[in-house]
Amino acid sequence: MPRWLSLLLFFVPVLALMASAHVYLYRRLVRDLTARQGLRRAAQVLFTLGFLGAVGFRFLGSLFPSDLTRAVGIGLLAWMGLVMYLLFYTLGVELLERGRRRLARRASPPAEPPSGPPSPERRAVITGGLAVGAGLAGVATTSFGAWRAFHPPDVRDIPVRLPRLPRALDGFTLVQLTDIHVGDVLQRHFVDELVARTNALKPDVIAITGDLVDGTVADLGAYVAGFGALRARHGVYFVTGNHDYYSGASSWVAYLERLGINVLRNRAVSIGDASASFMLAGVDDWSADRMGLPGYDLDAALREVSPDQASVLLAHQPSNFDEVARRGVGLQVSGHTHGGQMFPGNVVGDLIWGERNAGLSRTGDSQIYVSRGCGFVGPPMRVGAPPEIARLVLMPG
Repeated sequence: MPRWLSLLLFFVPVLALMASAHVYLYRRLVRDLTARQGLRRAAQVLFTLGFLGAVGFRFLGSLFPSDLTRAVGIGLLAWMGLVMYLLFYTLGVELLERGRRRLARRASPPAEPPSGPPSPERRAVITGGLAVGAGLAGVATTSFGAWRAFHPPDVRDIPVRLPRLPRALDGFTLVQLTDIHVGDVLQRHFVDELVARTNALKPDVIAITGDLVDGTVADLGAYVAGFGALRARHGVYFVTGNHDYYSGASSWVAYLERLGINVLRNRAVSIGDASASFMLAGVDDWSADRMGLPGYDLDAALREVSPDQASVLLAHQPSNFDEVARRGVGLQVSGHTHGGQMFPGNVVGDLIWGERNAGLSRTGDSQIYVSRGCGFVGPPMRVGAPPEIARLVLMPG
């Protein structure tokens, strides 16, 4: 199937769904609540511009690059999240109200004379109250989600017992940053705050496990340069993610190396000294092969890892962890899932990834830690999956 046709088959239903959502919300939250033509027309303009902007905001930004269009783009992304939560709550209260009416009809004694349908005034009050409640809940959830997304990530401590780790390295700290998505929304201020929080932890190793950027070196290099200030006793390491490939992985790898960041492309290094050490391996993103690019090569990454050594693998996606566990790797550190990022995405993520959607889980003698990430993609929101800086504290297992 031609690529243009597959894109068309994907985007046409999505656009139709988005348009239907806007029409439904206008009818339920505006038309059914007020007869004032001025308010109705204003709402029609708002919903129409919101829909068109959400569809074409990237084209708008590329056509008129400026701080103003960037701010408009952020607002349109937030609008997408607002529409989702307004739709979620409005459909929810409508279904609950229909269920309540059905139960009330069933609970009425058969011999009791029918009282007749509720008056138009009472129906309007009930409908209006539910619609207003759903609207306020949607706005509140969106506001909280936006605040949480832009607020610096919290530090999360995770104790991990690593098989074959030398006792001299008990308490070794590996701080993971992942899924930062530096781009049109998150820029230098966010980077500098993230770097300051990370350095304050005085880590032994810092691992950036992919999806660092959404854009080219030419556009984002000045923001990403802030990561050159990261400091760790045994160095800073990076592995590629799928968004880094979309953004030109080879150019970004070269740029990060100039910043002093060590890039692990299907290779391993020894961390520690001759008396106490473990192997830190890294692989390119799992999905690179599907883009026709050289990518994930677990064999190459583990070639120098001995079975009697403690080992940690940095891999952007939790995919293929069953094979990693079969190879005897003690710990894999990943991201990619965002923990679902926005409810109900976290529930969907749990259904897709299971225990590997977020947190620490085990397969056999191997463990995997999947971080919810530091940034976000799409709507600038975090609901039910807060961002994090993960500090893994290694202990002999």
